[in-house]
Amino acid sequence: MTQHTLSHALEQDRQDELASYKNEFYMPADTIYMDGNSLGLLSKRAERTLLELLNSWKTLGIDGWTEGEHPWFYLSEQVGEKMAPLVGGMQGEVIATGSTTTNLHQLVSSFYKPDGIKTKILADELNFPSDIYALKSQLRLKGYDPDEHLIRIKSPDGRYLNENDIIEAMTEEVALVVLPAVLYRSGQVLDMERLTKAANDRHIPIGFDLCHSIGAVEHSLHKWGTDFAFWCTYKHLNGGPGSVGGLFIHEKHFGKAPGLAGWFGSKKESQFEMDHRMDPAEDAGAFQIGTPHVLSLAPVIGSLEMFEEIGMAKVREKSLALTDYMLELIKQELAEFGFTIGNPIDNTRGGHLLLEHVEAARICKALKEDGIIPDFRTPNGIRLAPVALYNSFEDVWHTVQKLKVIMDEKRYEKFENKRGVVA
Repeated sequence: MTQHTLSHALEQDRQDELASYKNEFYMPADTIYMDGNSLGLLSKRAERTLLELLNSWKTLGIDGWTEGEHPWFYLSEQVGEKMAPLVGGMQGEVIATGSTTTNLHQLVSSFYKPDGIKTKILADELNFPSDIYALKSQLRLKGYDPDEHLIRIKSPDGRYLNENDIIEAMTEEVALVVLPAVLYRSGQVLDMERLTKAANDRHIPIGFDLCHSIGAVEHSLHKWGTDFAFWCTYKHLNGGPGSVGGLFIHEKHFGKAPGLAGWFGSKKESQFEMDHRMDPAEDAGAFQIGTPHVLSLAPVIGSLEMFEEIGMAKVREKSLALTDYMLELIKQELAEFGFTIGNPIDNTRGGHLLLEHVEAARICKALKEDGIIPDFRTPNGIRLAPVALYNSFEDVWHTVQKLKVIMDEKRYEKFENKRGVVA
């Protein structure tokens, strides 16, 4: 069939209005990069803004806090303003700060208010482990046993969550709900609007981990009434390893005291008065704790320029087109090799696909040897992320063809079926 040919892939690329953005990125030599849902690639714009911020330190010294193209003192707020459209946030609702887990600790400390029988936190068994570690530690700090007070919704199949099960578990004993927007293994996108409404109707604060959704799917957190959200910026946002995270606080909570207070949560005009009585910012800025990590924020500035130019609707459209095409090729070319598609096949999937196979770990090693960069997830998952900004339909075609050759010739058999230190 014509859609399974290289010429068809090349024609799709010719029609792609985002194709030129691939030239914005540094591609590892002789590779096709399919791991942007773990770590996005460096762009020339991110490199530029990193060098600009480095130069401001070099040339301005301490005056870089208030002078230069990107004054450091206001950097978290300015980057937050640029990120806000990606999550559907309004003025002042988004701040660039911390990391995923430190922001989660901050938010749970601020929103988890056990009272009477209302003591439990509702999460899920498929969530990323760091979120669960944080929730357990917050329960312990309040004197509660996580085995009794952390509810983890069961998955019916080990891949997906059922929103009905989640809503049914929102009982009068639940004081807080924390869920992933996109499941990191299967790529399932939860119905955040529906879940938020259910929590709001029951007067339970609800927040979402957007690590695998921001920059890949659209959000309307303000419109939905979501209480809070948190995320990293080094996956689909391409901010670089360890780049500064972000958080969202709905404006209905403006003026709420942060659970973990720190001096950068102060109002800007009073921060340097050094008063021991904190005067917190009246918006999401109040939830900052420490001094901004300026050099880790710098690449995010350049990366966000591209999202501003394109808009999330077009990014999502191309992302779905790429994964649709990859799914079609997988079904056509790999049907005989024992793969199972572990992600939703409709539009309730995020920006990556999950292929399951008993030999997944060594198949990933064979792919890397052949110049394809995948991601392995225990116990049997191969994650492939064709990213809208820097992957092409040709990349998708070559990836599936390489995988077909590896399976047909059993090239994976020379590797041990065991994950590396960093999967």
